[in-house]
Amino acid sequence: MGSEQQPSAARLVGRYALYGKIASGGMATVHFGRLLGSVGFSRTVAIKRLHPHFTEDPDFVSMFLDEARLAARVRHPCVVPTLDVVATGGEIFLVMEFVQGETLSRILRKLGPRGERIPLPIVASIFSNVLHGLHAAHEAKSERGKALEIVHRDVSPHNVIIGVDGTARVLDFGVAKAIGRLQTTREGQIKGKLAYVAPEQLRSVDASRQTDVYAASVCLWEALTGKRMFEGASEAVIAGKILAGDLKPPSALVPDLPPALDPIVMRGLDRDPANRFATAREMASALEAAVPLAIPAVVGAWIEQTAAEAIAFQAAQLAEIENASSDVTVPAVDGDATVPSPPPRTEASSAEAARAEPREDSEPATREPMYSVSLSTIGTTPASADDAAEPARVAAFRFPRPPPMVLRLGGAAAAALLAVVLVIALRSPSAVTPRPAAAEATSTNVEPSPPTPATDGPLSFPSPASSPAPAEVPIAREGGSVQPASSASPPAVAPRARPAPRPPPPAPAPTPRHAPPAAPHGAVVFTNPG
Repeated sequence: MGSEQQPSAARLVGRYALYGKIASGGMATVHFGRLLGSVGFSRTVAIKRLHPHFTEDPDFVSMFLDEARLAARVRHPCVVPTLDVVATGGEIFLVMEFVQGETLSRILRKLGPRGERIPLPIVASIFSNVLHGLHAAHEAKSERGKALEIVHRDVSPHNVIIGVDGTARVLDFGVAKAIGRLQTTREGQIKGKLAYVAPEQLRSVDASRQTDVYAASVCLWEALTGKRMFEGASEAVIAGKILAGDLKPPSALVPDLPPALDPIVMRGLDRDPANRFATAREMASALEAAVPLAIPAVVGAWIEQTAAEAIAFQAAQLAEIENASSDVTVPAVDGDATVPSPPPRTEASSAEAARAEPREDSEPATREPMYSVSLSTIGTTPASADDAAEPARVAAFRFPRPPPMVLRLGGAAAAALLAVVLVIALRSPSAVTPRPAAAEATSTNVEPSPPTPATDGPLSFPSPASSPAPAEVPIAREGGSVQPASSASPPAVAPRARPAPRPPPPAPAPTPRHAPPAAPHGAVVFTNPG
């Protein structure tokens, strides 16, 4: 995509900066542009600007808007995408992705006078991309999934750009036709460059995808031979040659071409659309099977070498534009504001921010944060000389303090749990009934007998449950008195026999915690029945 002049002073169009021309056509001029964001984001784009004398014609304005609407529905790497449309100051601007490279028309014009041709694998790679891009446009659908039946109707070397990345792309859907478009073709008006118009278009037959296949075949024929297919002193002469259909195969001009190419090119150039390839993808598959394709890296290197001056000039313009637009800012819209970069934080600034941080529990702002640790003491040995030269990075952090509501709820839960534990402890029998004092016992303790050794096996000891209780253990009776229990000898334990568990003793009757004082003799005591 060669440039025609140096980038001029920027003109602000919405959020875009408009610079000098890249190329100029019959309907619009393509300019360099930069997308300028309110937060420092920027991007180089191509902006198509409708010629001023066309802005007063509603048909051309409608066609220009159709290009944006239709091209936005075509999504393929081999199609230059449309990014935005801007209408301001009585003008319309179409924003497209910028592709650094050169158009096929400029390449052919440069190689023709020197008698050179594009290498065959590169030609096959370029038109494989073109045909796949056209097929994507033919298959495009609306938001509701309805086929748009897009036909480019202006496929020519001027609308094929070969990027330095090695990918060829189709651009300029400005004269495309689709169902439901706002602009309709005037009766008898031919769209597209005449030398690439299909015969049915000259006969006023509706264009179809086979129309684009025909135009792509004309471009392929010219790229293979390095010649123009239809030439004449006037448009009438050119139109007569197209209708006559007296065409020669590429090998008639270039004998060293593979024989398999002639049937592919001539089928695409057939006067009857029904005899052509049904789809652009079908023609691409036939081309890929007949000729080995060059990889994108090879195509990109060839373009950079062939169009070195134009691409270098273009790169210089891009550098100048990007440098100039680095100081241009766009004011925020709808209350948006630019976000400044935060200053670097140090240990002192972190501590000050922690002290000045407002707290919900109204603690003093000067209180030091809890569990703060300084990272300045970690890894004090530099890993290298470069690390030692840099200033030490010091940071501080602290554990976040819980909200006061969480602290209050936690305290209430702890108090409730403590109250439940106290109630359970007070209601337990061991806490209500005191154990009798050892001094009140009237009997003496009797030492238990030692275990009897077994005669036919190892020693057997009684389990704790079967051990004899100490003699004269006081037992509480119903009358309230304490009587000693009679001592008895421990039962004999059979060797290797496990004693049966003893039933638990009956629970003693609870006694009041504080007994009332005894009434004096002859006194009358009243009790409260409640």
